[in-house]
Formats: sequence, structure tokens, C-alpha cells
Amino acid sequence: MIQRRLIPTYIFLTIVSFLSVFPFYWMISAATNTSYDVSQGRLLPGSYLATNFANLTAGRDLWGTMGNSFIYAFVQTILALLVCSLAGFGFELYHDKKKDMVFTILLLAMMIPGVATMIPLFKMVAAAGFLNSVWGFILPAISTPFLIMMFRNNSRNFPIDVMEAARIDGLREIQIFFRMYMPMMKSTYAAAAVVTFMNAWNSYLWPKVIMTETSAQTMPMLIANLASGYTTDYGVLMLGVLFCSVPTMVIFFILQKQFAEGLTGAVK
Repeated sequence: MIQRRLIPTYIFLTIVSFLSVFPFYWMISAATNTSYDVSQGRLLPGSYLATNFANLTAGRDLWGTMGNSFIYAFVQTILALLVCSLAGFGFELYHDKKKDMVFTILLLAMMIPGVATMIPLFKMVAAAGFLNSVWGFILPAISTPFLIMMFRNNSRNFPIDVMEAARIDGLREIQIFFRMYMPMMKSTYAAAAVVTFMNAWNSYLWPKVIMTETSAQTMPMLIANLASGYTTDYGVLMLGVLFCSVPTMVIFFILQKQFAEGLTGAVK
């Protein structure tokens, strides 16, 4: 039997849970209703899901756009994990005063707004011929101070004895990284993968700048186009938002345990 002193706690948690889940429920419900019903605040599911889907795909390459977002987010996640984990591994396990100085400069870079570097980045990407390509999307984001700091901090839990034993067995430093470090830091990799994938998938401003062709657009760009114009079909818009939201939620639910462990610096 629930103790009376816990009743207020359960009531509070129930209210908070409801407030957290309600926006997602309303999004699903709105995707099945007409624009008029959504604007009138209808909360019950309707019967216009097929109609909204037909309107969403009419004149738009929905699956091609989702494919673009998957490719951009997947490639960026893989390369960012490799580059940032290598940097964090080196900064922590081979650190000296010079490396600490470089790391301090990287942390200072976190204070620079992204919009301040967008014009120079655009000129560099355009000069390299990477407009409307996956490389133009991912190159500015494959090395981020946040992920490097995350891997460096969690690398402090990596046992030095393992490295010394591996060296005695004849492994080189790069082999230690791939065969010892990566398997033991899988929780950190999972947490970093969730953060990187979600940031890449939800990125809007940078793709808007470099993706000038419709065939190269991403899901956030498609959603923004749905909301533009003289009138907005809110049912179609909510269905588009639903398609855009599901992949990130699936990734998070699959890796949520490792995500929590990675944030606390767990080493397996």
C-alpha cells in the first residue's frame, strides 16, 4: 500500500508526465484532423490521415528528403564520433601543458556563436565545391568542442593499467584506441551518438544556407516550407512534424540506457 507521504509525490509526477506526453499526443491527433479542426483546438483523433498524407506528398519528395536527412545525420554522427573520440583520447591520456593550452582554446571556441562563423564557412564550402552535398553539411560539424570535452572527461575513467598491459603485449597506440578504448567507452559513444544524430537531424540554418537545390533539402527545411505561404494546412504540417520527430525518438529510446550511462562517465 502506498504510504500517505508519497501521495503528493505521485500526484506531482503524474501531472508532469501528462504535460510531457500531451504535446506528442496532440501532434499525432492533429495529423489526423483537418486544418480547421486543428485551429479550433480539437483533441480527439480524426479520419483525415490519408488525406493529409496525400497532400503532404503531393509535389514533394518526402521519402527523398527523409533519405537526405538520414544520410547527412548518419555520416556526420560516424565521423564526429571518430574524430572527437580520437581527440578526447589524446587530450586526456597523452596530455601535457601544450595540449592543455590547445584544449583551453577549443573550450573558448564554444563561446563563439555559430552565426558569427557562418559566412566564412559558406565561402570555404563554396570554394571547395561542396554546396548541395553531404560533405558541405557535415564538415563544419565533425569536430565540436562539446563532444571533445565529453570524451576527454569520460576518458579519465579509462584504466591506465589496461594501456600499459596492451603496450607490453605489443599493441601500438592506434590499436589500443580501436581494440581497447572504443569497446570500453561504448556508453560514452552511445550518448555522443544520440546528441550528434539529433543535432544533425534537426539542423536547419546551416542546410538552409548551403542547400540551394530542392533535391538536397532536409526534413526541417521541408517543414519550414509547409509553414510558409499565405495559408497553412495545420493537419499536413503536423503530419510532417510527426515524420520528422519519429526517427530521433526511435534513436533515443534504443540508446536511452547507454545515453544515461555515458553522461555519468560509465566505463564497461
